[in-house]
Amino acid sequence: MKLSHRVQYGAETNRLSQILAAKRRDGIPVLDLTESNPTRAGIVYPEGFLPALSDPAVLRYEPEPFGLPAARERIAAEYGMPFDQVVMTASTSEAYAWIFKLLCDPGDEILVPRPSYPLFEYLAALENVAVRPYPLFYDHGWFIDFHALEQALTPRTRAIVLVNPNNPTGHFIRRHELDQLVELRDRHDIAIISDEVFAGYQLDPAPDSVLTLRGTADFALDGLSKLAGLPQMKLAWMLLRQPVPELEIIADTYLSAGTPVQTALGALLELREPIRRQILDRARVNLAALDRKLVVEAGWYAVVPVLDEEETAERLLVEHNVLVQPGYFYDFEKSGYLVLSLLTPPDVFAQGVDAIRRAR
Repeated sequence: MKLSHRVQYGAETNRLSQILAAKRRDGIPVLDLTESNPTRAGIVYPEGFLPALSDPAVLRYEPEPFGLPAARERIAAEYGMPFDQVVMTASTSEAYAWIFKLLCDPGDEILVPRPSYPLFEYLAALENVAVRPYPLFYDHGWFIDFHALEQALTPRTRAIVLVNPNNPTGHFIRRHELDQLVELRDRHDIAIISDEVFAGYQLDPAPDSVLTLRGTADFALDGLSKLAGLPQMKLAWMLLRQPVPELEIIADTYLSAGTPVQTALGALLELREPIRRQILDRARVNLAALDRKLVVEAGWYAVVPVLDEEETAERLLVEHNVLVQPGYFYDFEKSGYLVLSLLTPPDVFAQGVDAIRRAR
């Protein structure tokens, strides 16, 4: 059976994964400083989530391409957006797929930040879209290299993706950067896509940070996975700068957002604050345990500078049974970074940080 080139990625596992698998086979406990799933990180969920899913309305199927009206109205009220500029999806990954379908013909290009979330290349490949990175640089904070960004623009560029705040650097873009991005968008007739799933976890934003691009970005993305710490609920949304009727063709083809979670959306959002507070408190405690880190404005990751990321990450796992992510997992421009999840339970995090100090 011949497979599409879109799914023919290398199947080789990296060295860290091989070492980790061996340790788990041997029953060796590992201190995991990479856990990013709040449902596995010891977060205590308040009562009320299951009853919220038991409304008799979940038994009715009403195919609505952009999502159930009640769910869209709830999100419109949440963000102060017009109802007709809210589109529900099953996940932000699906939202990206729909946007790529909407904007791109095969071979067209999307610009994505580097470092950033490593899934973009796969999402784009599944849509026959090419990814071109634009670099970020660090100077007492992370900034867009606009010279390199402009060089990456071609006649086939269809959109610039922002992750705001960025994953894993935890930085927001600055006001002057937004002004430059809007000018580029208008001059080249392309779209701005702003992924804002970590925006609810502000730790120490700079005074001139842009905390949201809603109303400015052509597509702003968010969802229950991060906003309420509920990745298993599979509901996200995109907020449009203006209505895009053509998007309904794509949405009507998939009809993927589930009725139960859309029906329960209002109740789920009402229950989010205890979860968000626990995550923020934990992130602050874990950040305080780090004596060396780059600036973190938001989110639940920290970037730690080291001399040799690959060697340090491997030695931490082999000699100290501590799992971290080397920076190349996130496509950093230069080597020399470890990425740690601030969702890690503080006792585990503290032990892991002590091992990092000893491994330097």
